[in-house]
Parts: sequence; structure tokens; C-alpha cells
Amino acid sequence: MANKDRKVLIRVQNLKQYFPIKKSFVQKEKLFVRANDDITLDIYEGETLGLVGESGCGKSTLGRTLLQLYTQTDGRTMYYGRDVDEIAPAYVLDILKSLAERKKEYFNLKEKADSVKKQYDALPDGDEKYALRAHLLETEKHARDSFLDIVQLIGGFFVADDLDPVSDILVKEYKAGVECSRLKEKLNNARVVYEGQRSSLKEKGKTANQIDEATQNALQQIKKQEEVIKIKERELEEIRSEIYKLMKKYEGNPDFAKYEVYRDKGINLARLSEEESRKLRKDLQLIFQDPYSSLNPRMTVGQIISEGLLAHKYFDKNDDKLQNYVMEVMEKCGLAPYFIHRYPHQFSGGQRQRIGIARSLALKPKFVVCDEAVSALDVSIQSQIINLLLDLKEQENLTYLFISHDLSVIKYISDRVGVMYLGNIVELAATEELFAHPTHPYTEALLSAIPTTDVDNKKEAIILEGDIPSPINPPSGCKFHTRCRYATDICKKVVPDFEEVRPDHFVACHHKINL
Repeated sequence: MANKDRKVLIRVQNLKQYFPIKKSFVQKEKLFVRANDDITLDIYEGETLGLVGESGCGKSTLGRTLLQLYTQTDGRTMYYGRDVDEIAPAYVLDILKSLAERKKEYFNLKEKADSVKKQYDALPDGDEKYALRAHLLETEKHARDSFLDIVQLIGGFFVADDLDPVSDILVKEYKAGVECSRLKEKLNNARVVYEGQRSSLKEKGKTANQIDEATQNALQQIKKQEEVIKIKERELEEIRSEIYKLMKKYEGNPDFAKYEVYRDKGINLARLSEEESRKLRKDLQLIFQDPYSSLNPRMTVGQIISEGLLAHKYFDKNDDKLQNYVMEVMEKCGLAPYFIHRYPHQFSGGQRQRIGIARSLALKPKFVVCDEAVSALDVSIQSQIINLLLDLKEQENLTYLFISHDLSVIKYISDRVGVMYLGNIVELAATEELFAHPTHPYTEALLSAIPTTDVDNKKEAIILEGDIPSPINPPSGCKFHTRCRYATDICKKVVPDFEEVRPDHFVACHHKINL
């Protein structure tokens, strides 16, 4: 299936993740480790995106930043697994309250970007033009971000000369949506407690009639809450019908459809507060590299797997369905149900990794970062874990970001592969395409290092000379130019564009090979 026909689950635009270095007395300026530097890519629903590169290139940092385990330095990370209305983040209200000011700010930024572009186009090729390019890209990015912040929420309403009525009605919708979400969360918590009470009473030997009598008040409260939610949902629908009527007023504008296509229900993960991010934790999970240090030695397998389920109110701790569900998840992950009361030290590395996988998948996530999930295991165990991950992906329609050094594993498990070098993705393509036609010199060097049993294969391994540059002070232009055998003067001065050279095959290089 072509990528344009697939649903995007996570869209990353100009992501940066910098870590500040503590200033010393002799240090004049504040320095940063540029772990991820201007990464843009789409991750599609149901795919496995492999990520390869040398140690220290920023692979694990990218995975953790996507999950917002690190506070993102810059860029947009849009998540489409849930509607923005469902989470109702505070940043949305800030934008909706100040639409007119933000639109004015966008036009100022666009004017500035256009001015720099005109200046850039007027310059002849040379050092002065190359130096201005970084400033041009930065001003264009600021204008684009300002534009997307608005149109992704209001769409075609952007054509309105007076945005105050639009702002008022959308703020009204937002507040009604927040109230609905709050009531639904309260109702879910009440249901979980109710099921826990019934299970607890059943365990104490109470009859069905005694249980019904003891939990009658709780059940009545739940029914009352359901009625209140229905009333609030009707109010929300009335507000949305008002919005639809207002939209009809602007549909005749020739630019309405142009802006309406930008409207989406994505959530900008980079703008969420810690509490808002917590609500999405069950959707976005991580399988750790080390199965020995990632499990709490004081907790049993059952407690490890059920910890997230209790935190996210899937079950009450007294609910007898909890243990049954945990054992069901364990069986899916290749663990015998009688392991439920054992501790991590009683298991081998492969079994521990299965416990880690079960812990992540128990919450029914939509996106899982597998951070070197098999690198600490024996080769025979690796194949079992990889096949388990593939089976679970098919059963649960999961999306993986699979980080690994092992190109053979990446080739087997991935639908697409991204190649990272010093904080940047330098090549991104479908797995077969990338292995058959590596177009970036760095990818070519990585693939040439794969051991082969083919005696007729005359290709020699390409040895990359020199050390990897420091991520604190990376080289100007293309970061790979210090080790590239094709490098010329332009590579030292100009950062190459990440462009499409074949259908869905993207490369950032001035001297592309194998075209």
C-alpha cells in the first residue's frame, strides 16, 4: 500500500532534543549536546519503522522524546491515535482564546520569511548565500508553525475577517467537551470501583442478592452519572450545530477549502503538560533494552503487569477479572500462567524480556518504542522475541519504532528503515528499497559491513575513516562530510535538503549514489 493511502499515527516535524551542559568557569557560551537535530518523518498506523545508526547517534533519545519522556526542545510531534477533543489540552484553549492576535502574528512572521527569501534568491551562489540559508529555514519554520497552530484547530474559519465570534463559539465547544470528558472519566472510575466491590463481596462468600443489595447505591449513582453525561452530550451537539451554521457562512469563500484541509484532530505531544501526557501513557509504550534492570525485583510478575492497569483505572485491585486478564496477556506473550506469583530473578533473559513486553502490551497501546529490545539476548532467543513481536503486531494492530544496531534484524522485522547519523535522519525508505539501493554514502558503508556467506560477493567493506564528530560541536554543512569519500566544498557549507529521490525514498545528501 502506498504511504499516502495509509493513516499517519505520529507526524514529527523539525524535532530537536538538546541537553544542556553545565557551564564551567572557562566556558564563555552555554553548550548543548544536540542529540536530535531537526528530524522530520511520518510513522504510519500498523507499520514497523526500523531505526539504525552508530552508538550515540540519537536513536534511543528520539524514541524517548516521541514518548515525551524528555521535554522536547523544539518542533512538533502530532499524535493521531486520539482526538484532541478527548484530551482537551490547555494549549488548545490558549490558541482558541487569541485567534485574532495569532493570525496577525502569523502574517508578520510570513512577511519576514518572504523578505528573507527574496534576499536569499537575489544573492549569487557563494558563501554569503550559504550563510543566509540557515536563517531562511528558521524564519520559514516559525511562520509555518504559527500557521499550523491555528489552521489545525479552526480550518476554513481562517478566512474570517473577524475571528472573535469564531473564537467565542470554539471556546464554548472546548469547555463543554472538557466537562464531558471529566464526567466520563469520573463514570469510568465509579464503574471500576463498583466491579471491585462486587468481586470483594463475592470473595467473602456473599450471595448474589446480598451483593446486589450492598452495591445498589453505587449502581444508582452510576446510572445518574450516565443521565448527566447524555444531557451534556446533547448540549455539546447543539454547540457543534451552531459551529456548522457559522461554517456555512464562510464556505463560499474561494480560500475556505484550501484552509479546511489542514483541520485535523491531532494532539501536539510537545505542548502537553505532565498531567495531560499521563492520560496518553497507555497509548504510547516502551520496551526497554535491558531485561535485567527494567523489572522491579521486589514485585511479582503479576504485580509488574497489573501496575499500569491499576494506575490507568482499567480494573480495581479487588476485581477478580484483573488476575484473569493478566494471565491472558502472559499467555499471549509466551509465559505460563503459573509464573504469575514468581519474581524476576527466577527467570532467564528471554523470559524477562517477555515480561517487559507483556507489561507494555497489557494496556493495549497503539504505539510501542522497542529500544534495542533484543540486543541483550542470545541469537536463538532473539528470533523467538522478534517472532513474538510480529505476532502481537498482527493480533493487536500495533505500530512499532524498532531501534537496533543489527541490520539483519532490522531487515527482517521492519516495513521501512530510517538511517540516523549524529542526530539527523539521512535516509528513509521501504526496507527492500533501502537494502537494494542505498543512496546515502553512510547507508552504503553500513550495509557493506554486514557479514555474508556468499563467496562470490566481491564487494569489500567500506571503512569509514576518522572519529564520529562531537554532537556538542557538530561540523557545519553536512555532518557526514568529515568521513565521506564523495565530499566536496558544498558539503562543508550547506546542510542538504531531506528530499524524495524515488517514490517514498528520502535522502539528505548533495552527492547521492545508486540513482
